[in-house]
Amino acid sequence: MDLPPEPPTLRVFVALAPPDDAKDELARALQPACAAYPRLRWNRIEDWHITLAFLGELPSTAVPLLRSALAGAAASHPALQLGLRGGGHFDERLLWSGIDGDLEGLHALAADVRELVRSCGIEFRDRPLRPHLTLARSRRDDPVSVPQAAAGLGGFVGRPWWTERLHLVGSNIGRGPGPIRYRDIEAWRFGAAVRTADDGAPAGP
Repeated sequence: MDLPPEPPTLRVFVALAPPDDAKDELARALQPACAAYPRLRWNRIEDWHITLAFLGELPSTAVPLLRSALAGAAASHPALQLGLRGGGHFDERLLWSGIDGDLEGLHALAADVRELVRSCGIEFRDRPLRPHLTLARSRRDDPVSVPQAAAGLGGFVGRPWWTERLHLVGSNIGRGPGPIRYRDIEAWRFGAAVRTADDGAPAGP
């Protein structure tokens, strides 16, 4: 069976992804909000991610350059201990959960990733990093659901976890109607492997 041809451009970003059990923990905390605010456009749990650098629409020919640079970035960085905490919103339209833990390491990783992207000759809008996990978006005629859902998450504190991989992700945003979908183009393990304690809790890299 022939594979579909690679599109001439890709909308891509570099990100981290929480492990499944951390996402499941947050999903349980979100159940009351999902029931209370059905008009929100909820992201799929498998698409939850923490963006380090949004690169926008790039020629497909740029991907091999990024693969090499990002593989090196992952190999040279240790895993980070992070967690999901609380909730907030941007402009009453976008609901997010906050990021807790080694924020200094997270900012350092994002800075290195962005510098490596620039070293590949790739231009992008270098916005300040505001670590968060996007959960849902509201409709234009609904200014209250997102702030109210964010307030309901105020007391949420997730368990800590260790990052495993650096992800290069593509999305189909702007490619037709329907919800945004993401797919890993490639992912690379961090240089310090994650160990697990006998009880299953993260024991550190």
